[in-house]
Amino acid sequence: MRVAILGAGFGGLAAAWDLRRAGQEVTIFEASDQVGGLASGFREPHWEWSVEKFYHHWFASDQHMLRLIRELGWEKQVIFRRPYTVVYYKGRFYPFDSIYHALMFPGLGWGITKLRFGLVGLYLRLTSNWRSLERYTVEEWMQRWAGRRAYALMWRPLLEGKFGPYADRVNMAWMWARLKARTTRLGTFEGGFQRFADQFAERLREMGVTIQLRAAATLVYRDPRAGWVVKAQSGSLAQGFDQLLVTLSPQALIRLCPSLPEHYLQGLRSLHSMGAVVMVLALRERLSEEGYYWFNLPKEAGFPFLALVEHTNFISPEHFGGEHIVYAGDYLEADHEYFSLSEAALLERFLPAFQRINPKFRADWVRKVWVFKSEYAQPVPEVGHSQRIPPIRTPLPGLYFASMSQVYPWDRGTNFAVEIGRRAAQRMLEDAGSA
Repeated sequence: MRVAILGAGFGGLAAAWDLRRAGQEVTIFEASDQVGGLASGFREPHWEWSVEKFYHHWFASDQHMLRLIRELGWEKQVIFRRPYTVVYYKGRFYPFDSIYHALMFPGLGWGITKLRFGLVGLYLRLTSNWRSLERYTVEEWMQRWAGRRAYALMWRPLLEGKFGPYADRVNMAWMWARLKARTTRLGTFEGGFQRFADQFAERLREMGVTIQLRAAATLVYRDPRAGWVVKAQSGSLAQGFDQLLVTLSPQALIRLCPSLPEHYLQGLRSLHSMGAVVMVLALRERLSEEGYYWFNLPKEAGFPFLALVEHTNFISPEHFGGEHIVYAGDYLEADHEYFSLSEAALLERFLPAFQRINPKFRADWVRKVWVFKSEYAQPVPEVGHSQRIPPIRTPLPGLYFASMSQVYPWDRGTNFAVEIGRRAAQRMLEDAGSA
């Protein structure tokens, strides 16, 4: 069978791995000039490692990703370390990524609020019944069981920062999944995620998979004689595909295949998501003198972005020519002004926040700045979301869809991109076998 895959992110590459090993003839179409999708990266000439455009890491619980790496025989190239995450409270930063640090955090006091907070955390770590949780918003459930103070201090800033106008619509199963799956030990690939993606793509090419870069699809349709047809931006056509897997956003699928039945299109339109704007900086000096890695920053405290990550407090700056790599990122609606601001204007907006983190910071610490933007970065899981997820097999024979909007209740990331990609490949192989 001839199979086409749109998108060379981790999901598309993982699907190609399974499909090709099962004997299918696979062609991947990728709009960018490199593989990796949202986890792709870039590298300066004097750096040994690449840096991701949109920050990524693995958790020790990311079994789908780690299983794939074992299949590829690259487990020795995976690095796990234990960096430190902090939260902002009354002008100071406090570690908050373990039970001990939660107990020591002064914002929750020492009475019933902290006890309820601890019991709620324990319950969510132990339970597997997420379906009962998706009937409630995070706001409803947390205020009832953790208390209004704990919700206002710990969870509301996260929701408002991550989901903006959708914050009060996010369901509790999403929060359960974050607490259930995440670990304090974080991982990456030796050389960076781009090196992993490039190695993976090269392995696929050696197996006979065709990967076409700079090949943005503009339309897909099924021809009764030629099978599935992929029309490219250049106007050229690739046809004769028995199956087609789209691993892009729901909005992209709507644009690519307007011939889908209206009920399926309507389901895609009902899925909301947030975009992301990320600034990456190469600094001459270390920003966090304490060595903190991840800063959760409440916007109500006047910070212009949701999170700051000092990557070189996780991976040594020696891999980046001695420079200190810092990310400043935010989840935003696609019409937010950050999407239209120039790099210089955005840097001017962000600089005061760096000085709040380290009063010694000066603008001349900044050697270079990169800004990356994506309109599709964080799906919004609303109440009852499991009933709204579009099926992998679309109503059109031979057309399949696998995106991060379908990994629910789990959160987006390369681990679940691999999971949904491989699940789609399995469905396609089952359908091919029964045809």
